Formats: sequence, structure tokens, C-alpha cells
Amino acid sequence: MLLQTDRLLLREFTEADWPAVLAYQSTRAYQRFYPESGRTEADARAFVNRFLQWQQEKPRWRYQWAIALQKQDKLIGNCGIRKSHPDAPEAEIGCELAPEHWGRNYPVEMGRLLLRFGFTEIGLHRIYAHCIAENRGAVSLAQKLGMSQEGRLRENVSIRGQWHDTLVYGILKQEWEAKVEEQQANKGLC
Repeated sequence: MLLQTDRLLLREFTEADWPAVLAYQSTRAYQRFYPESGRTEADARAFVNRFLQWQQEKPRWRYQWAIALQKQDKLIGNCGIRKSHPDAPEAEIGCELAPEHWGRNYPVEMGRLLLRFGFTEIGLHRIYAHCIAENRGAVSLAQKLGMSQEGRLRENVSIRGQWHDTLVYGILKQEWEAKVEEQQANKGLC
């Protein structure tokens, strides 16, 4: 399965993707909001293999794509939409991007694509995201996608001995549809 924007290609993972995953997951900037520190070849291979297994599920209910630059097919991160079980009416979205590609608005492009896919292709009623409260980039992304803060889980994640709150953001299908209609109407005014 392949999804794309003008600048990005969201493609299925292949076994050959593990070195690119290891490269960006090994950076200090990436590891800031993840409990584990340090990554190995075995970690990166296991990470990619999990998504290869998801590709074989029938029916498919978890999608995780490698993010590549459209013109180069160079892996720069990954994103996904995952139900908790095949019949779930809701799913969680998430993404990670190599730090050298931060600040280019790529997450908004992929987030909009994930919302469209979830609501139109797999028929979801609700899409949600969890993010560490201090992760301003993730919080900003959820807000730019039109998601509302639904809750705060206090000190539920420990990262290298320090406790962090997690924010829960969500959007319903009818809210997303209204936002899409508004964006289309605004384009017509320009």
C-alpha cells in the first residue's frame, strides 16, 4: 500500500530499511522522548520486522509506513495508524521523523494523509494520539490537525528516571469532515 503527498511517499517497509531506521533512532534528538537510550542493529531489525508482520495481517488493522522523500525514496521516518483490534471503530496515529528533517512541516502532510486514510479508507469513527506533554512538536501537530485535547495522564511515562505526563488528543469523523469542508471553502476564496 502506497500513500503520497507532493513531497512525501508513505510506502510499506522492507527488510532493507533497518539501517536508515537505526541511523535516525540513534540520534540524541530522537531519543529525547523515548524511554530506551541507545539503539542496536538488532533493535532496528526487530522494529522493521514488526511492521513486516503487520503487512501480512488479514484483515489488516495496523498500518505503519516508511516515510520517504518523493524524489529520492530516501527513508526519513515512519508513521502509522493502528486499531487496538480488527473491529475497533477508532485508531491511534503516530509518527517519527529523522531530526535533520524537522521544521519542514512534513508531519502535518503525513498527519492529514493518515486522517483521510483512517476516516475514508478504513471507516473509523475516531482517531486519537498520545504525546508527551513536553514534546511541543507533537502537541502542535495534533492541534494543527484539528484534534482536541481529551485528557492528561499524569506522570504515566518514565524516561530515564524522570516522570512525564501524556496528553491525549482526538478527532471524530464529523469534526474532520467539517474541517476539510472549511479548508476547501477557504481555497475557493483565494
